[in-house]
Amino acid sequence: MNAIRSILAIVDPTAKEQVAVRKAALLAIALGAHLELLACDTRATAELRRAQGLGSPQGAPASLEEWLRRLARTVRPTLEAHNLDLSTAVISGDPLHEQLLQWIGKSPADLIVKDTHHHTLAQRTFLGNTDWHLIRACRVPLLLTKAIAWSERPRLAAALDPREEDEDAPIEHRILECALLLAAALKGDVRIVHSYVPAMLPATVGGAAAAVAPSPEVLAAEQAMQRGRIRMLLDRFGLGGLEQHVELGAPVEYLPRFAEESSIDLFVMGAQSRSHLKQAVIGSTAERVLERLPCDVLLIKPLDPGEALPF
Repeated sequence: MNAIRSILAIVDPTAKEQVAVRKAALLAIALGAHLELLACDTRATAELRRAQGLGSPQGAPASLEEWLRRLARTVRPTLEAHNLDLSTAVISGDPLHEQLLQWIGKSPADLIVKDTHHHTLAQRTFLGNTDWHLIRACRVPLLLTKAIAWSERPRLAAALDPREEDEDAPIEHRILECALLLAAALKGDVRIVHSYVPAMLPATVGGAAAAVAPSPEVLAAEQAMQRGRIRMLLDRFGLGGLEQHVELGAPVEYLPRFAEESSIDLFVMGAQSRSHLKQAVIGSTAERVLERLPCDVLLIKPLDPGEALPF
């Protein structure tokens, strides 16, 4: 992907913590990018802000425009010290995701940053309806952030899934480009991660078709093939020196575990239909992977809109 020159941070006017703003400002400084803060007032957020304001000494909430200007002042001095621009915008309307997508469609932003929320009872991220609409329809790389600070030298993981039929591996190339770009800007490093589930082998039992577990020899051969594909892909882009983790396991189990055990700050992954995620995507594999990852997630979309995940 090209250099990130403009970042759009979506601000939640009802949230106490603005993690997306802080991390978007950090990225803007690291990348030398323009930053725009966008707030959208819906009926629900307007009512909530009004209720919060009625309980304050002033008795009425500030306008959303004034509130956003105050928020901008918390990061503007740092950005201006690096000769970077900051702008703000307020829109309104329902539903929220439609208003956001309309703005994004006209925005020059190369990266969208948005908060997600942690569900303390389930110890998992809560991706709301708006998040899933953005995941499905936003054509720009989408960074979903959590209330966890990045390490001084962030650890990034690039989740790859090369297939034999994808000779040029365009989505993997974009994932690698983006992961390396951010790692260089943030002075971090990148690890390559791939997990796979071996196909069950057909067998005949009592005259009927059945599925049997692969033998150890078959498992070893498939692991060698999977690792070979990753090596070939990285060698093609001159990245064979990157740390590689290729393991047998379901993505929904392995990827979150790897992220936690390796203290990953940011997971970079693709969203496209030819992945095995397509086969169980609504309310299942893709949702569970994204919600169980204990770190921020950057979703990269394919250039061809027809390859987007059918959420």
